Amino acid sequence: MTKGPESIFGPSCADAESYPAMRLALHQPDQAGNVGTILRLAACLAVPVDIVEPCGFPFSDRALKRAGMDYAEMAAVTRHSGWEAFEARLPGRLVLFTTAGALPLPEARFEPDDTLLFGSESRGAPEAVHARAELRVRIPQAAGTRSLNLAVAAGIGVAEAIRQTGLWAG
Repeated sequence: MTKGPESIFGPSCADAESYPAMRLALHQPDQAGNVGTILRLAACLAVPVDIVEPCGFPFSDRALKRAGMDYAEMAAVTRHSGWEAFEARLPGRLVLFTTAGALPLPEARFEPDDTLLFGSESRGAPEAVHARAELRVRIPQAAGTRSLNLAVAAGIGVAEAIRQTGLWAG
């Protein structure tokens, strides 16, 4: 069952209608601390978040609350019971950030109604998600490195997308 917009801690104090069309989505995240950090980022940048469940932790997790601080309560969060529920409500283009992406971030061109999707920390995104994405974007990294932390990658990706589209908050 799809819920939302809501805070992970109860009813949202965020006005989802005032948020821009661009969204940040997490596919079955594993680590509560990363999700909390991403919710803080999303609240500060006024970007709503979709979470595709199941998650690898309960939403009452202490690490999530600690990382999100009081900002998590300001984030517009929609939780989806699974991929199909999320996909049914997808408003625009799906842009997957993946280490397997062919398109380097500096070459990607974002649109205001894009949904930027990030896979789980341990598994990434499944092949069906890769196939559904209209863009598969890779953040270039130094040789010999595997991947960025999920929250860091989300910050880089969202910042570039809102820079290009002029959706900066405030």
